[in-house]
Amino acid sequence: MVNPDNISEAIALLKKSAFTTAFTGAGISVESGIPPFRGAEGLWSKYDPESLELSHFIEYPEKSWKIIKEIFYDFFGQAKPNKAHIDLARMEKQGLIGRTITQNIDNLHQEAGSVKVFEFHGNSKTLICLKCHMTYHAKDISLDHLPPTCRQCGGLLKPDFVFFGETIPSAPLTAAYEAATISDVFLIIGTTGEVMPANQFPLMAKNNGAKIIEINPKESHYTNQITDVFLQGKASEMMELLVEGLFASSLDNN
Repeated sequence: MVNPDNISEAIALLKKSAFTTAFTGAGISVESGIPPFRGAEGLWSKYDPESLELSHFIEYPEKSWKIIKEIFYDFFGQAKPNKAHIDLARMEKQGLIGRTITQNIDNLHQEAGSVKVFEFHGNSKTLICLKCHMTYHAKDISLDHLPPTCRQCGGLLKPDFVFFGETIPSAPLTAAYEAATISDVFLIIGTTGEVMPANQFPLMAKNNGAKIIEINPKESHYTNQITDVFLQGKASEMMELLVEGLFASSLDNN
């Protein structure tokens, strides 16, 4: 059971914050049926991560695409936003979230209604041609025959998310640096802080004076290092408590 004082402290920090960044990882999407990649129950315990190495993908596209299709399109494609995604979108609409930096590639923040989303590792809903750079929505490309190819030039299509061996896109990287500079609060949800370079931005934010609110079912690399308020539990349950408190406070003030 989460400490009520922690909830009250988190609500007070969010109300006072002029700019809050939500920083999300795989844990926020677990309740949508998407398992994390790491850990005992993670996808890498079942699948070989080599399939997402860029050099391997280019050399063995059919083999890689078979695994990619199974994980990201047959399985992930059925996922829907959960209450944590929806509550974040609601907070953004009310001006309580300035932007969301996510390590996830599932598009669930946008489907929930969030607009100011910066995807650190790209998005599985888009495919890009490695030859001419034409992009397609994944739903418009048949995956019955693998690997899929570009309608314009015949080149190999790749999911437009960051593979091992690729660099982080400049737009989310810039947005994350800026967020770590200007945020009064960093709201960490569902990330353990293991993946570089994304894991560095909460640390930067803390060094720049931001307060850190962390929502995770277990302690993370952040908890005893930079976290000011730790809300231990499921993302949907903790977000519901925050939103109820924030909007109840707003009604009380009107």
